[in-house]
Amino acid sequence: MIALFTATIPLSAPGLAEKSKNLLFAFQCHAISQAFSTRLRGRRFMPSCKSLNTNDLRTAQPASRRVWLVACAPPWPRMECVADNSHSAFRIPHSAFSMSHPLHAQHERTYRQNRFVYPVLSRRSSGLSLGVNLNPDKVCNFDCIYCQVDRKKPGETRFVEMERLLTELSEMLQWIVSGRIYESGKFQSLPGELRRLNDIAFSGDGEPTTYQNFDAIIHACADEKRKAGAEQVKMVLITNASMFHRPHVARGLEILDANQGEIWAKLDAGTEAYYRMVCRTPIPWQQILENITLAARIRPLVIQSLFMRIDGDPPPASELEAYCNCLQEIVAADGCLKLVQIYTVARRPAEENVSSLEESEVEAIGRLVRRRTGLPTEVYSGLQ
Repeated sequence: MIALFTATIPLSAPGLAEKSKNLLFAFQCHAISQAFSTRLRGRRFMPSCKSLNTNDLRTAQPASRRVWLVACAPPWPRMECVADNSHSAFRIPHSAFSMSHPLHAQHERTYRQNRFVYPVLSRRSSGLSLGVNLNPDKVCNFDCIYCQVDRKKPGETRFVEMERLLTELSEMLQWIVSGRIYESGKFQSLPGELRRLNDIAFSGDGEPTTYQNFDAIIHACADEKRKAGAEQVKMVLITNASMFHRPHVARGLEILDANQGEIWAKLDAGTEAYYRMVCRTPIPWQQILENITLAARIRPLVIQSLFMRIDGDPPPASELEAYCNCLQEIVAADGCLKLVQIYTVARRPAEENVSSLEESEVEAIGRLVRRRTGLPTEVYSGLQ
């Protein structure tokens, strides 16, 4: 069922202080049987776009006496509007339009006969992400309690065969760019808006920057991307940031910068004690913070943070406050954070004492981060 919400927001509202520096407005739509109850506070806002593309709808500019149209599916999203003296923007939480699809929960590291390259439907990419597994041996310098990789079982192969990996990448790029991937198999059911290749993601069964020829593989994959005519497709590094200080990794990051690269750095804690409990690694907590800060001084980073229940308990409020302090300290040290992604467990973790937060809890963390840091923040709830 798809609902079309239409609303005209009045030019002014009682009690609205036009000169206030920070005003928070809320727009909520609820479905009650066949009727809609709409609660509006604030002044008029109109999307600058005409389409119903979810990325375009996330920001809207104020307009005079206009009508706002939004198409969405249940559950009906909550939307927040923030304004100040110099800028007004309508911000719709990304999770409001991250519609669940069964393939969002299927992130197998293999596809057909491939060993290293695999396509997945990614919520955070809003389309297909072409994964490159640089750790088929499952070796990782972290042992996160929420990780879905079962390290008790050995990997299928111990070594990355460079030639085979590049062949798989070339074939998969052609398969996706041509559209043939949607003609049969599990991706045949994808709706049109998700039939897009958003990125090539270096992730897999371990920390990708531990690969000894990391800079060489990034360079070779960038070449394959160009050969496929996919120059504008992003190259995303999903990383725990533990190896940024190594020279060959720093070179690899520079190659990413030159090839529509984006770095998603993990930060799942605000204190060393919580970091030790979640990530279970001998790597110093301070090294992670320093590596993220130094990298963020060179290029904008995306911070991705997973929060969960451990033995039934959500993260303590003090831990979340400390986490916000870490983000603020990175920015205060001239680091550029373009986005913070807050999410929870979406696939079965290897540890049984780990479980997802409720959607309301994830959204509350997102609101805390926005309020405390002012950074752009997206939230993703767990999948049922």
